[in-house]
Amino acid sequence: MKTINDSILQDSDAIYATQLDGHGGAIEITPKTVVSNETPYWIHLDYRKPQSAQWIQDTELLPPIAKDVLLAENVRPKAQRIGEGVVINLQTINNNPNDRPDELVAFRIYINSQTIISSRHRRVNSVDSVIHTLELGNGPESSGDWLITMADAVTDEIGEFVETLHDQLIELEDMILDQQIPARGELALLRKQLIVLRRYMAPQRDVFSRLSIEKLPWMSDSDRVTMLEISERLSRRLEDLDSSISRTAVIADEITSMMADAMNRRTYTMSLMAMLFLPTTFLTGLFGVNLGGIPGNEFPYGFTIFCLSLFVLIVIVTWWLKRSRWL
Repeated sequence: MKTINDSILQDSDAIYATQLDGHGGAIEITPKTVVSNETPYWIHLDYRKPQSAQWIQDTELLPPIAKDVLLAENVRPKAQRIGEGVVINLQTINNNPNDRPDELVAFRIYINSQTIISSRHRRVNSVDSVIHTLELGNGPESSGDWLITMADAVTDEIGEFVETLHDQLIELEDMILDQQIPARGELALLRKQLIVLRRYMAPQRDVFSRLSIEKLPWMSDSDRVTMLEISERLSRRLEDLDSSISRTAVIADEITSMMADAMNRRTYTMSLMAMLFLPTTFLTGLFGVNLGGIPGNEFPYGFTIFCLSLFVLIVIVTWWLKRSRWL
């Protein structure tokens, strides 16, 4: 037995520190808490906090490689085994206020049979959901169970966002069917979110796949099978993303076609209007020259007869265009 205050959490400024009780619950770690070697403890940190960053640098609980990863700014999803432990980078949806969901949030994990240390800067809903399950007493019971629970929460969060994007895509397709053009930039934003999510979730699927075959002593065979199922579930989401990206390309082509058709209709209409008034324009131009001898210039009803003649001419041209199926 040893006290947390003396050897582990001193000056860490942890966001969350608890020890799993082995029955789905957790015991909050305080300076008076006594650590048991029977169940793992979890320390969750904000690596941007100076105290937490210094604690990560100084603690003996982490190997040097894990320290570098837990303090890294920009990371892509990956997993790296270090002895009996493993350091993992994961990314998930950004559900923080005033942030776009596609600005993914990253968090880092070092985990072995006894220690779980995670770090992040922006809030991660998946981590909060795991904490909530522990508070309810139906959370993970071991390190392997914790990793499975976290991977499952991340994948569920990604899946919900993919469904949201899919609904937006269907709305755009319905607008196209109704011959409505979406607002400027709406399709571009949707396509960007799909591509960004596809870019980062593909390596994350590989992380889960690797963890499912890694012979870590604190992961049971059932944990590995569950991790493989999570990896396959994420693979199906990636397939949905691929199909959605293809559908956005089709929508973009349809929008281009609709805009071209609209422009062609306007050009066609203007051409017909010009054709309708071409004979009348010629006559008015001819009779408008400032030369003597214009027919009817002294006749009192000459202007009226001329206007009626122009009207009859327009009617004749319109009839001819309809007969020729131009109108």
